[in-house]
Amino acid sequence: MQTRFLIGLVVVAVPVMYFSWAGWQKKVDYNADVKPILNKHCMGCHGGVKKAGDVSFLFEHEMLEPGKSGKIPVVRGDAHASEMIRRILSDDPDEKMPKNGTPLNDKEIGILKDWINEGAEWETHWSYKKIERPDVPSLNSFSNLFGLLNTGDKAWAKNEIDHFVVAKLKEKGLSTSPEADRATLLRRVSLDITGLPPTEKEVLDFENDKSADAYEKVVDRLLKSPAYGERWTSMWMDLARYADTKGYESDGGRTMWRYRDYVVKSFNEDKPFDRFTIEQLAGDLLPEKRDGFPQEENMIATGFHRNTMTNNEGGTDDEEFRNAALIDRVNTTWEVWQGTTFGCIQCHSHPYDPIPHEDYYKYAAFFNNSRDEDVWDEWPKLRLYKGEDSARVERVKGWINKYKPEELEAKVKFMKVMEPKINAHNFVKGDQSTVLQISYYGVKDKGNARIPQVNLTGVDNVLMNVSTKAENAVLTLHLDKLDGPVLSTIKVPTRDTVIIAPVNQATGKHDIYLSLNSPKAPTEWLRITWVSFQKGIPGAGQPGYEQIVSDYATVLTRPVEGMPVIWEGKDDFARKTNVFVRGNWMVKGAEVKPDVPKLLAPMPKEYSRDRLGLAKWIVSRDNALTGRVIVNRFWEQLFGKGIVETVEDFGSQGAEPSHPELLDWLAADFIETDHWSVKKLLKTIVMSATYRQSSKTDHDKLEKDPYNVYISRGPRVRLSAEQVRDQALACSGLISNKMYGPGVMPPQPDKIWQSPYSGEKWVLSEGEDRYRRGVYTYWKRTAPYPSMVTFDAPSREFCQSRRILTNTPLQALVTLNDPVYLEAAEKLATKMQKRGKTPEQQLAEGYRMLTFQTIEKKNLNVLVKVYKDALDVYRKKPVDADSILAYGKERSPELAALTVSANVMLNLDNVVTKE
Repeated sequence: MQTRFLIGLVVVAVPVMYFSWAGWQKKVDYNADVKPILNKHCMGCHGGVKKAGDVSFLFEHEMLEPGKSGKIPVVRGDAHASEMIRRILSDDPDEKMPKNGTPLNDKEIGILKDWINEGAEWETHWSYKKIERPDVPSLNSFSNLFGLLNTGDKAWAKNEIDHFVVAKLKEKGLSTSPEADRATLLRRVSLDITGLPPTEKEVLDFENDKSADAYEKVVDRLLKSPAYGERWTSMWMDLARYADTKGYESDGGRTMWRYRDYVVKSFNEDKPFDRFTIEQLAGDLLPEKRDGFPQEENMIATGFHRNTMTNNEGGTDDEEFRNAALIDRVNTTWEVWQGTTFGCIQCHSHPYDPIPHEDYYKYAAFFNNSRDEDVWDEWPKLRLYKGEDSARVERVKGWINKYKPEELEAKVKFMKVMEPKINAHNFVKGDQSTVLQISYYGVKDKGNARIPQVNLTGVDNVLMNVSTKAENAVLTLHLDKLDGPVLSTIKVPTRDTVIIAPVNQATGKHDIYLSLNSPKAPTEWLRITWVSFQKGIPGAGQPGYEQIVSDYATVLTRPVEGMPVIWEGKDDFARKTNVFVRGNWMVKGAEVKPDVPKLLAPMPKEYSRDRLGLAKWIVSRDNALTGRVIVNRFWEQLFGKGIVETVEDFGSQGAEPSHPELLDWLAADFIETDHWSVKKLLKTIVMSATYRQSSKTDHDKLEKDPYNVYISRGPRVRLSAEQVRDQALACSGLISNKMYGPGVMPPQPDKIWQSPYSGEKWVLSEGEDRYRRGVYTYWKRTAPYPSMVTFDAPSREFCQSRRILTNTPLQALVTLNDPVYLEAAEKLATKMQKRGKTPEQQLAEGYRMLTFQTIEKKNLNVLVKVYKDALDVYRKKPVDADSILAYGKERSPELAALTVSANVMLNLDNVVTKE
């Protein structure tokens, strides 16, 4: 009986042990285990940059194909037969891999062997897989009787985010933290949502509100605040590389503030993020039109990609810098929406991710037809007519609509953006010709030029922007050759103007030759900035026709306000796109058509192959990257660290997500449930118990999770450059709530600006403009507002996804010496004086006004000492108080000493940090 029992036990145990052992044998994961080894040791020689020995591990098929030696790098199922393993294990220095590199250790070799023997299964990197909504982890456990009791983690959690976070904390042996005190929590959420601290009344009201939804009411109020849009626009300006200047060497002014205002308004009205994306990338191609022209808001939105720099330095090649702008648009689009280092592919296939070189230029083809050409005036611009100019535009539109409405669209487009036209830098210069004003064509008496291949079918008039001081100059246009048939003869007026001249009828494409006869002033230059061949205005011969033609010419001549926009070149103005061999714009390879990388979901056939189709593809549900990248970007702004820390790089060289399931849940919820509502996304995050946690911690958590990767405590992050300044203005009562309009120039040190070409100067703003929020500060790329740069703001020459926070003595020098902070300190000191009778009371009140916390006794003693030392100085030399009290009317040693103390408080870590 006992023997039978033992035999039965063995019969049962063997299969159980077998299957248990098989379960313990974890299969090698390509993305987690293999890909990092290949990237570290192999891709430098066998990837997108180089294919040494015709061997590459970038694409699956490449690793299975014979190399130059005829041997196969990876033989699936047989590590022993794989040339990769043989070379790694070889003792021959000429064969051993990696060549001249650090040898693989035994663990790495074992992983590669096991992977090959298991079949060398290839996987798509996690971020390139379609977003699927994961199941929310359950918080039911034995301790809460599997959900019957609302205790522990189940009671702590507020929404689904907390379920994912708790699951990860348990996995790491960590626990959650209690909720922050109400004053701290309100300051945190106020700074996060609006970029401004709460008022004292708001703190008091929140502390006294005992209702269950008190916090939610606060969040809803903050999301409705106009300050919300300004706060998130500050983030977006780094991505859009927004500036009020052109960049490069001369860095002259540029009117772009309407784009910034568009972003503020879009955030405040909670424009769905997919719509926000499409408008910025393709607003000029959207179907919403009036008189055949896109809506003004949509045109302004395209300023996103006109924030590229323009090089006005003499002697530069406009085509070179047009291509530089094109490349910047491609790289920026990928960094902002796809979180990928796409710029690598400009010169060669991506070294770490399976994106081939030619895919870069297929993608660039979507942007290559933008009509901007690095010209000095930065055309095309959206022309914004006012007053009598606006009335002229309406008269022209009304006339055309009466006599030939089908031609209205073309004329409206030309009045609004002056397209299509031929910029004069495209002329082929002949005799007595030069370049004027960096980009335009200049010609003297007996000079000539050629305008290549102009389509003259249906053309009645030539429009030309000319300027000269030469009297009686005559410009003649010839067909096909310099002495060919005369197309038009133009008497040039002595002013900067747009002339409209009739042309003789012709059809097809022709070279147009122009020649100048200027015998009265043969040494004077005639400047041509652009030329356009058009149909005439209909209704010729009708009463009032000449006045309409005059109105048309006048509105084109008038120097109205305009902002650079994107405009698509079509038909004869469409460009071909070629691969740049090794990224060199002068060495053209094969021609390519617009397309998206095969790495991601294909563009649906019904999408147009232009920027509009591309924008729709970017925000389509099938795009694996956009949802993840965007929710991670907003998460990073709130917590100081993204779920994927490298917010700019979701590729195989980027950081792995700390909470991959949470990231996908947020992305799916953002797209499917919230329908791309940023306000709903932010509310979901800040309503979570995870976000509300106290930032205080203990030794155990600091040991296990020093950088708070797994979010076992609340965020503690230094304020952004804009927030440091805005907070000082807000707490002192100086801040202006004025919104929108041109950039302002608050105080900054002298001689920061050096503008030798334009003579532009920093003109200190007056009145409330001096105290407006940082998002409205005039931004010069070569000399950004210095205090913001000190607090890690970028120059905005290129897109920057995240500001790497630094901690330097220069920051303390700014908050202790910058006029903005000195004035804020004086104003704050004036308020402190009214809050207490003794210096101790006044200083304690000042600390409370800045942090909404009670100051500890030891810290108060330090401030009291600062106060008494300063008071002693100013009592001995009262005249020195004038140097610190430079903004108000009151003068006293006590106020001066209190101002010094307030200035110190504005510099405290607790004040410049959100916790």
